[in-house]
Amino acid sequence: MTVNDTNPALLEPLEFARLVKRTPAGELRRLMHGDQRTAVLDELFARMPNVFRADRAGSLDAVIHWRIGDRPDGGVDTYQLVIANGRCELSPRPEAEPALTLSLGAVEFLQLITGNAHPVLLVMRGKLKTTGDLGVTAKFPTLFDIPRP
Repeated sequence: MTVNDTNPALLEPLEFARLVKRTPAGELRRLMHGDQRTAVLDELFARMPNVFRADRAGSLDAVIHWRIGDRPDGGVDTYQLVIANGRCELSPRPEAEPALTLSLGAVEFLQLITGNAHPVLLVMRGKLKTTGDLGVTAKFPTLFDIPRP
């Protein structure tokens, strides 16, 4: 099975993480430049509230914008997560002012959210840019149970 033949909605998170781990970056790039890009991103973001750790969020109230680059037309896809009252929800439109904006390429996004890349290393290499509240930035990586392939 290759990543281009796969619908992440049909795979368990750990299974998808293992698939991303064994797939070369060039193949991941082709996936994220193809017809499946929106479906892949939509599915992965839809899963985020299910792996949210409310116990680690405490009283955090924050709007997070994810800006996923490398779209075939040169643009970015923006997704908004709202963390409030111990819950995490995916917003249909990124309209609120974010406390934190995470900007990265599509391949790095796949690697990050599947546990195949560490956020600090991505920041150090200039692959992940963060803007906003430093407290939210520091806390954010601990708020989700990321699969460990």
